[in-house]
Amino acid sequence: MIISVHGPTVLPRRPPYVVADWLTFPDDGNRYELFNGSVLISPLPTVAHQSALGQAMYLLHKAAPADLEPLMTVNVRASDEDCFIPDLVVAETEAVDSGELMLDPRDLHLIGEVVSPETRGRDRALKVLAYAAAGIPLYWRIEPDEGPTLYVYELDGDSYKPPIAYKAGTTVTLSAPYPMSFDPADLVDD
Repeated sequence: MIISVHGPTVLPRRPPYVVADWLTFPDDGNRYELFNGSVLISPLPTVAHQSALGQAMYLLHKAAPADLEPLMTVNVRASDEDCFIPDLVVAETEAVDSGELMLDPRDLHLIGEVVSPETRGRDRALKVLAYAAAGIPLYWRIEPDEGPTLYVYELDGDSYKPPIAYKAGTTVTLSAPYPMSFDPADLVDD
């Protein structure tokens, strides 16, 4: 049983869970993800988290080509025991238009997380490993409390290279997932 601000939640069966189990989890205000059959539960995001996410989405939308679409909090199914709900993705427009409940990692060019105190460990370690294992070419980790700072991880084989950190007050010029330039300070709303 899980106790949340919405009261007790009883999940079906016992771990390890699979996506078929995940589909039966209650819609109770919690955000459930599966990693290796284990459930990760995240609280609802804070206002600061939502603001940083909105700013990142704005920057991504401004630069996006027609064949790629930035999206927030979508389901990504990497395997039968791995289902993520990242803060943001950039996906193939064709995959988005298919209307499927879950996106396939092969249709993603970028996955990103806005770090908050409750998700810090997951976003800095667990998700780096999981997203690389799923074959997602780029991972953005946005750290609002660091100025903000954008960490960009690029896939090299089956793991990410060490991230490049872009601090507020500098100009980030990226070629992937598509060309764009911005100051990481633009990721927070003044």
